Amino acid sequence: MSVNSFGAKTTLQSGGKDYEIFRVDAVEGSESLPYSLKVLLENLLRTEDGANITADQIRALGAWVADSEPTEEIQFTPARVIMQDFTGVACVVDLATMRQAVADLGGDPDKINPLAPAEMVIDHSVIAEYFGTPDALKLNVDVEYQRNNERYKLLRWAQGAFDEFKVVPPGTGIVHQVNIENLARVIFPREVNGVLQAYPDTCVGTDSHTTMVNGLGVVGWGVGGIEAEAAMLGQPISMLIPRVVGFKLSGKLNEGVTATDLVLTITDMLRQHGVVGKFVEFYGPGVSQVPLANRATIANMSPEFGSTIAVFPIDSKTTDYLRMTGRTEEQISLVEDYAKAQGLWHDDDREPRYSEYMELDLTTVVPSIAGPKRPQDRIELSKSKESFNDYLPSYSSNPTASIPVTLADGREFELKNGAVTVASITSCTNTSNPSVMLGAALVAKKAYEKGLKPKPWVKTTVAPGSQVVTDYYNKSGLQQYLDAL
Repeated sequence: MSVNSFGAKTTLQSGGKDYEIFRVDAVEGSESLPYSLKVLLENLLRTEDGANITADQIRALGAWVADSEPTEEIQFTPARVIMQDFTGVACVVDLATMRQAVADLGGDPDKINPLAPAEMVIDHSVIAEYFGTPDALKLNVDVEYQRNNERYKLLRWAQGAFDEFKVVPPGTGIVHQVNIENLARVIFPREVNGVLQAYPDTCVGTDSHTTMVNGLGVVGWGVGGIEAEAAMLGQPISMLIPRVVGFKLSGKLNEGVTATDLVLTITDMLRQHGVVGKFVEFYGPGVSQVPLANRATIANMSPEFGSTIAVFPIDSKTTDYLRMTGRTEEQISLVEDYAKAQGLWHDDDREPRYSEYMELDLTTVVPSIAGPKRPQDRIELSKSKESFNDYLPSYSSNPTASIPVTLADGREFELKNGAVTVASITSCTNTSNPSVMLGAALVAKKAYEKGLKPKPWVKTTVAPGSQVVTDYYNKSGLQQYLDAL
């Protein structure tokens, strides 16, 4: 129960329901705050307890001095925790151990429960043992269940034993794509102490690319397992009020320029600028020209920028995406009503105060590729041939070397330095974007029609970001061409 020192508590009507909300405009200085800091301000107003979260912290955030270095500490309480299987299982084991300890002491183990909703998506442990066959997906999932049988028994027990703990099974999709398609609420409706509240969806996750959900306007980032576990148990995260970099977008991408080209350009710019430990927030007239899928692609790369988050504000593109992914009209109306009531709805003409300013005209973005070693090492596509020839000697003292190879089926060939041996349409950044994925399938269609086939030394895999992305291929009739390759 909030102390409500600023009299911020009021009622919002949406979809025929009354929601308790905490208005950020009750705090002096909030009008010109960046979107992301308004979300943090609401968080403090709603969780103010007079001890860990105080009126002084709220005043400090309202009076944020944009060009100052971070010195003021606040306590942030995320609305939920999202985990993937590699780093999240340990959290579940710890909760199970706590239950056992309580039982050993004669207490009620059922009292040990996450206080914040927790969701785990199983995706990281699935390995492509089989490839190039129609039943590769089924075989790989079967291997995963056999290999990690004990883990799945634990998770099945945990989902039934703990309140507000959900497990998404393997084969569903990549955690970050599942998060934006199904799990993210954007505005969270939840009953607290018998009162129906509405507040911004925020999260921490046990994966650095948790930031993908920033594309939906959800403030969230990756943390370590101990921090995630503490958040599950209702403990706030201590942080300094960060510097916020305002990244103004204008114009529109030219035809043939993809989300990947855009994100590599932004990554290049932000790496050079220096954004480690800062929030990055996109604003300006170009925001409305960036589809939600592209926003998610950009936000996903926040760890490569070095920023804590890379967030887009809520607007009609957000609600259109929520509708497209099957959210209820009641939820969509709540998102719009709440965002507009709290000044969180994007306005092209509004420029909040920021610590630092950057700008990109989207018409200047050109086709690019990542690499050769790191995604932020961007190379313009027009310069890729000369760049490849320049880089190859840095990988080998004998760039022209080759070795004879004989495969199990008897095929023989010479494998040369610089040969591509893995061709994988994957990653949580690319495989979640419809335009990029359909573009890859159209290339496969052209290759098939020209009679091209993969070389025998190339391992080929396709790992769509989710089952929804798989539906793009099936419904467009393009899956057959990828299968043929």
